Amino acid sequence: MTVRTRFAPSPTGFLHIGGARTALFSWAFAKKHHGDFILRIEDTDVARSTPAAVQAILDGMQWLELDYDEGPFYQMQRMETYKKTLQKMLEDGTAYHCYCSKEELDALRESQMLQQLKPRYDGRWRPEAGKTLPAVPQDVAPVIRFKNPQTGNVVWQDLVKGEISIANQELDDLIIARGDGTPTYNFCVVVDDWEMGITQVIRGDDHVNNTPRQINMLLALGATIPQYAHLSMILGNDGQKLSKRHGAVSVMQYDDDGYLPEAVLNYLSRLGWSHGDDEVFSMQQFCEWFDLDHITPSAAQFNTEKLNWLNAHYIKLASTDYLVKDITKRLAKLNITVTSQPNLSAVIDLYKERVNTLNELAANIAYFYQKPLIDVDAAEKHLTAEIKPAIASLTTLLTTVEWQAENIHHAINEVITQHQLKFPKVAMPLRVLLTGIAQSPSIDQVMALLGRDEVMARIALWN
Repeated sequence: MTVRTRFAPSPTGFLHIGGARTALFSWAFAKKHHGDFILRIEDTDVARSTPAAVQAILDGMQWLELDYDEGPFYQMQRMETYKKTLQKMLEDGTAYHCYCSKEELDALRESQMLQQLKPRYDGRWRPEAGKTLPAVPQDVAPVIRFKNPQTGNVVWQDLVKGEISIANQELDDLIIARGDGTPTYNFCVVVDDWEMGITQVIRGDDHVNNTPRQINMLLALGATIPQYAHLSMILGNDGQKLSKRHGAVSVMQYDDDGYLPEAVLNYLSRLGWSHGDDEVFSMQQFCEWFDLDHITPSAAQFNTEKLNWLNAHYIKLASTDYLVKDITKRLAKLNITVTSQPNLSAVIDLYKERVNTLNELAANIAYFYQKPLIDVDAAEKHLTAEIKPAIASLTTLLTTVEWQAENIHHAINEVITQHQLKFPKVAMPLRVLLTGIAQSPSIDQVMALLGRDEVMARIALWN
């Protein structure tokens, strides 16, 4: 049997990091088994689903390069299929019309709560042998309910959590079509998984409660039951459930914040799954190694420091051409135009091993293309009257030196010897004057890239 997995987000918001991990695991499982990965947009919640949210999901999938073999399929375009299945279930007696009004259901719920009972539909419109149903009201558009078995257990071997058993007595007859005829989420999922031949359903464990209901409906339809794997939630750095207050929750926010898709994918791969002690690996390796046996059933905790470490690793490996294109865009967002001099490739090469994100890289090299703002504390500490003579001597030497880092370094050493100083006493003021702060790569390399005229002009501003 061909493995067929699916990612089925609801377009009521962006693609968040938990959804991206679910998509990644489903994608990798299909790749591992040379199967098919299907994208399905579950947009039946018309009130909350938006075209912008659909596009955000598609953009996130594209950025992560999680290519799908089929889709995207939209549930709202499959209404005829759902309605035919609903009609068949009504004819087969596995579903029935319920004419309860909202007021009746509210009263039922209130009564059960007062008796400290679990709120549930009491089956008053459920047809049974020898049972007399109430008279059909004329002013209520009926919903359709699934006729759930009332005895026995729903048992499945969850590929992450192990065996799960739910008593059918705990499940009431859920609504599978609203009064206006539109099918509900749980019903659409069942029909789609059946018709699309899904063999493994990999999703978040917030769906565990839906699974027994869906299995019962699949059984009622005579469909093959897929295997289920429910992934535990992701916690934030503070151990609390991941939410907006933890910062970036949209996948595309990670792009905005300067993370590479390779780093995000590599990090998500290890979020609840492991392959020995391997920390850094390609997606090809991940697909070769991936299985559901090594997914932890306990919650995974997000660690921003680990993500930053991985991102720094992938920035070092990234091609210069890729970085030049990306950093040019990020500098443009800072209203900085990249000029031909200094050469952006060389500037990036000087800094790319010193940063965790692409935003840091853009911010750190901005001074090459605009006059820097001098840090007040750094200026007070390093731009002192006693160092001015040494800087003046260096300025004189720099007017004639051949402009290469090695020669600039020799010029600085000559001034250090002449004024009986240590290297930092000259290098630190130069850093402040040229970059605005007291930290930078080797100052001679910075000066070589800035160019003689720019170096002289920035030093001259101090005089």
